[in-house]
Amino acid sequence: MDIISQLQEQVNSIAALTFNTFGTLQRDATPVKLSPNYPDPPPAPVPPPDDATKFEDQPKLMSAALVKAAKQFDALVAALPLSDGGEEAQLKRIEELQNELRQVQELYSQAADNCLNLKKPD
Repeated sequence: MDIISQLQEQVNSIAALTFNTFGTLQRDATPVKLSPNYPDPPPAPVPPPDDATKFEDQPKLMSAALVKAAKQFDALVAALPLSDGGEEAQLKRIEELQNELRQVQELYSQAADNCLNLKKPD
């Protein structure tokens, strides 16, 4: 998988972790009284006792997962090749690569024809 695809996967992973973190915090956080003019909020639902992860530990675990995903993203960004010489140099390199690809495609086509016709290579 190329670096750009890995970056996209990592962005998707960070988005999913963030979405789940916010959802979990909204669901499990204790209610807060916004103003003395409002009635007391209803009590927070008590998580079942068989829950393996306590609510107090969840924010730490989720933030650690987000930090890890962000560090992986930074590592992938650091692995991206630097552009040398600006846009003109990049366009020249693309043209060189396209020419090389055409040559390789021609060689492949010849080899495939030779195989189909049971010819020995020249």
